[in-house]
Amino acid sequence: MIEQPTVLRGRTVLEDEILEDGAIVLDGARIHAVGPAERIGAGDRELAATVRSTPRSDLTFLPGLVDVHCHGGGGASFPDATTREEVLTAVREHRRHGTTSLVASCVTAAPEVLLRSADLLATLADEGELAGIHFEGPFVSSARCGAQDPAHIIEPDPALTLELMRASRGHAVTMTLAPEKARAYGPGSVAEVLIGNGALPSWGHTDSDPVHARAALDYSRAELGAAPGARSERATVTHLFNGMRPLHHRDPGPIAEFLSAAARRGAIVELICDGVHLDPSVVRDVLEIVGRDQCVLITDAMAAAGMADGEYQLGPQAVTVHDGVARLSGGTAIAGGTSHLLDCVRVAVSRAGIPLVDAVYMASRQGARILGDERIGRLAPGCRGDVVAVDADLHPVTVWRAGEVVD
Repeated sequence: MIEQPTVLRGRTVLEDEILEDGAIVLDGARIHAVGPAERIGAGDRELAATVRSTPRSDLTFLPGLVDVHCHGGGGASFPDATTREEVLTAVREHRRHGTTSLVASCVTAAPEVLLRSADLLATLADEGELAGIHFEGPFVSSARCGAQDPAHIIEPDPALTLELMRASRGHAVTMTLAPEKARAYGPGSVAEVLIGNGALPSWGHTDSDPVHARAALDYSRAELGAAPGARSERATVTHLFNGMRPLHHRDPGPIAEFLSAAARRGAIVELICDGVHLDPSVVRDVLEIVGRDQCVLITDAMAAAGMADGEYQLGPQAVTVHDGVARLSGGTAIAGGTSHLLDCVRVAVSRAGIPLVDAVYMASRQGARILGDERIGRLAPGCRGDVVAVDADLHPVTVWRAGEVVD
């Protein structure tokens, strides 16, 4: 018998089903048991009695969400942070809203800035506060830079990539690359360095034609399949549709190839389902075309997540937020998101008509798979005790991380 179990009882969202009367038993930092309330505790009378005596709540319980592409929140920006507390400000903002595992994303900047950021963020990852680091650039397309500062975009540099990997101390998860650039993939490339150091190429911010897009994904799949201890067998695609040449039937660009790779289980595509970056129907259609195992929901959030409209910073770029939409100051380019990942789940369900179980899966289990971490992103015995209790409108009520209530 567990000495002091925490029992959560109510509607429970698992990977493939929703239990209308489910129970989650937390034993310290771990999940001890999950299942229909009437079946928990077989062979353990005390636990069974504890579960059955726990009133069923009107809440819905989700696994802790996993965001693998986030630039900040709560007024703090990962690319601009110089102190541990600034990083934690952003982490806590998202954690309070249900994201219990967060990858900190940098933006295109000078090499010395990226190296300093990598060192700081790696320290927070060492402490378990961050799940890893994502480098969005600097080896991207100037023509499709979006909010990436074109002044700091450079050609793919395997030596600099290796420096960034060393500064990240094993915590680099992904790096966004434009496949059309020389030395982006192939022998002696940036992708080769990434894979050799436990990170994944993430193809995006690209003006590529179909040839380079397909070749980059094929190369990634072959190399990851042969790499011992790779995080994932698949590369990712950085925020599909955003920051890339649009799909046209006579000038197809990379998007059709990215979808094809995903449909063939050769890539996982990121989707920003905040209702701003993509029409929600597009998210639904991509899900129906490639399947949920090939999609991951992300926020691409920046410092304004959870904050009021106003002026913010995203790396070297000034950003103005108006009506909740972030754009480069004085321009029209969208400059990251202002949502939490749970907001994206809500948009997926309420506006795209995506089943809750699939929306939650893409915002939890899929991110965990990219990280290569089986301990998070799902409600299952032995997993870390990350649980999000939400109301009927999918707003957060209580969040547990490693069994502890998040303040």
